[in-house]
Amino acid sequence: MKMEMIVNLKEHSYPIYIEKNILKKANEKIKTVFKGKKIMIISDDQVYPLYGEALTNNLASDYTVGHVVVEHGEQSKRFDMLPMLYKACLDFKLTRTDLIIALGGGVIGDMAGFVASSYLRGVQLVQIPTSLLAQVDSSVGGKVAVDLPDGKNLVGAFYHPSMVLIDPTTLKTLSPHFINDGMGEVIKYGCIKDKNLFDKLNQYHGFDELYESIDDIIYTCVDIKRDVVEKDQFDFGDRLLLNFGHTYGHAIEQYYHYKKYSHGEAVAMGMYQITKLSETQGMTQSHTSDQIKEILEKYHLPYQCNVVTQDLMKAIALDKKNINNSLSLVLLKEIGHSFVYKTNQEFLLKKERV
Repeated sequence: MKMEMIVNLKEHSYPIYIEKNILKKANEKIKTVFKGKKIMIISDDQVYPLYGEALTNNLASDYTVGHVVVEHGEQSKRFDMLPMLYKACLDFKLTRTDLIIALGGGVIGDMAGFVASSYLRGVQLVQIPTSLLAQVDSSVGGKVAVDLPDGKNLVGAFYHPSMVLIDPTTLKTLSPHFINDGMGEVIKYGCIKDKNLFDKLNQYHGFDELYESIDDIIYTCVDIKRDVVEKDQFDFGDRLLLNFGHTYGHAIEQYYHYKKYSHGEAVAMGMYQITKLSETQGMTQSHTSDQIKEILEKYHLPYQCNVVTQDLMKAIALDKKNINNSLSLVLLKEIGHSFVYKTNQEFLLKKERV
């Protein structure tokens, strides 16, 4: 099934295409937004061997194509990786009229996007996300970044792609671990904005059954994100709702040095733990956290890591949602209805462990 939508941001508007095997039409699609001569593909050592050569061959009839490959995983999304990527672009003689393609999951999308935003003050970018997490979330919305030792995504920009190409067949090569990882973000969309999606996810017996409707599910998630981004491009209002589960989630990732839990797993724990806390404060309909716990278990996602909350506070203090010691937390009234609650770190300390 072919699906497409436009993220309407005036001069920064861009199309998103969702279609099985669309990678085979990459040249045809990219031609509509890019008139330059050279394309640099930035990918990782797991994704490039699967799709890099086919994509290069597809594009080579019209463009000179280069590539640079980094080690997979969050540990590559470091600030000190950037000089190597800039040098690869310089050696390839990539100019301001050329294009960078991010081919990979969320780490590659974030990092290649930041390279595109900053190399020669900005070159065109096309996102080709190959993980579930990237397809439903991180490839859309223009947030690009790298990590510092102090925390996640602390150096970055808002830089929108010229196009996003989503090929759901790439999910077939993902390990179950990374499917579960992406499901953390899919469940998030149901929690914050769409009870029907949440209920639908609950009806499946697992991802294999869900995959039969994957185009629809990706479209639903991306459409929610598109709507939110159009209303709030720079993350000060409605867009904050997309951070549900992320305050605890990012802190948990950092606490374990990005090694023990993936992003989706950490967000899963964050969603359950913040809802458990807001329930005890009478801000969320009772048993909402039980519903979240149940669906997380169904998709093999964790809901607790038993870390002392105080030990997460250093990371939370550096969180980008923490402005002038006022912390913007995303809470649920009930499944499908979220709101931003301005408080401070003391609120989180009401829960001793997460």
